[in-house]
Amino acid sequence: MPLIKSISGIRGTIGGKPNESLSPIDVVKFTAAFGSYLKEQMDNRKIIIGRDGRISGAMVSTMVVNTLMALGFDVVDLGLSTTPTVEIAVTMEKAAGGIIITASHNPKEWNALKLLNHKGEFISAEEGAIVLEKATGNVFDFVPVDFLGNYIVNDTYIQKHIDAIIKHPLVHIEAIQQKKLTVVVDAINSTGALSVPLLLKALGVKKVVVINEEVTGRFAHNPEPLPEHLTALSKEVQRTKADLGIAVDPDVDRLCFVCEDGSLFGEEYTLVAIADYVLSHRKGDTVSNMSSTNALRDITIKHGGKHYAAAVGEVNVVKKMKKVKAVIGGEGNGGIIMPDFHYGRDALMGIGLFLSFLAQHKGGVKKLRNQYPNYFISKNKIELKEGVDVKNVLEKIQKKYKNNPSYTEDGLKIEFDNDWVHLRISNTEPIIRIYAESDLEAKANNIAQKLMQDIYEIM
Repeated sequence: MPLIKSISGIRGTIGGKPNESLSPIDVVKFTAAFGSYLKEQMDNRKIIIGRDGRISGAMVSTMVVNTLMALGFDVVDLGLSTTPTVEIAVTMEKAAGGIIITASHNPKEWNALKLLNHKGEFISAEEGAIVLEKATGNVFDFVPVDFLGNYIVNDTYIQKHIDAIIKHPLVHIEAIQQKKLTVVVDAINSTGALSVPLLLKALGVKKVVVINEEVTGRFAHNPEPLPEHLTALSKEVQRTKADLGIAVDPDVDRLCFVCEDGSLFGEEYTLVAIADYVLSHRKGDTVSNMSSTNALRDITIKHGGKHYAAAVGEVNVVKKMKKVKAVIGGEGNGGIIMPDFHYGRDALMGIGLFLSFLAQHKGGVKKLRNQYPNYFISKNKIELKEGVDVKNVLEKIQKKYKNNPSYTEDGLKIEFDNDWVHLRISNTEPIIRIYAESDLEAKANNIAQKLMQDIYEIM
């Protein structure tokens, strides 16, 4: 599997030849390139790292640490952690940047380096291009032995992260305590097992049940929190008569819920519900990516705000949020960004806000979900064969549907009255994603299938 180099980091499978996988040579090369770039930007020689629970994490982490020390950096290692926790630690430690060792929702054979600037935010596409250029040209210079960096282990940051969530003005612990909730968590054998139960207990949840609790990295199911992967969570919610279920991905930046009857709240509606809660307390605008549901637009308008669409990718959403001064934003895959907390997708913060909303709502999770407009998104993908000219494919699709409004800021999005389809190359896998939304599930599926057939015919 080839290396994928994008705004989501350097991502690849473990095992294989250099430059065709995330080999040890590639780990060292891209770490050295990123460290060298940071050295040119500032005199600060502190950098934060952390990893999720996947099998290759410790091995990759060791290579990252030693490479950074060889560049003269003092490395603060959070060990098993979460993506948002590392982001917060960068600013708390006043570090030059950070590296998160995680392939997010990808299966166990994948790993990646997610690169953060001194603000604890993902580096921009322009910065990423410089890092890639340095890696390609081996443009880095290691320090003499007397100037090697130091290695510091700090495992306190998950608790610091939770402490900060509890202090947020929109998180209401007393209301959550009074609700006396029973919550089931699918920790997917990663660091959600270390962070989510700890947070729930700090929030005052009465009973916490965890499935897939052992942090082995041998994921009990496909780690992307999609409906077809959450059947065990739904069954456990029903068996234990819990008030809700919570699922996160391996690095705990994506979040979705299961209702008390075992039905899915819908990952698209994670952001919708939390935005509804935030907008009821803070008037303002919202941002989501172009593949997210129109329901966020509807909720934003209801509260008197304006909704803006950004290209897919956290860095793009954050850039748009800053530009329009959005009070809440994120991505329809269950990624919540609360700008007064930090500019990063944060499932832990999302849990705190959602439970605060639920605690003040008359009724359960199912009743809360039923108050939102029903849109259905059909999520599909086509694997890319080597040599396919995706740009040419999208141009031909756009020409075929030239009588429909279309947008090309991020792949190709085509509107059909109040329905839409979004075609784009994934930042994290060698695939084309095909997302279609309508007010009817069958209609959304039909739109997606029609466009997929178009793509197959062109390819």
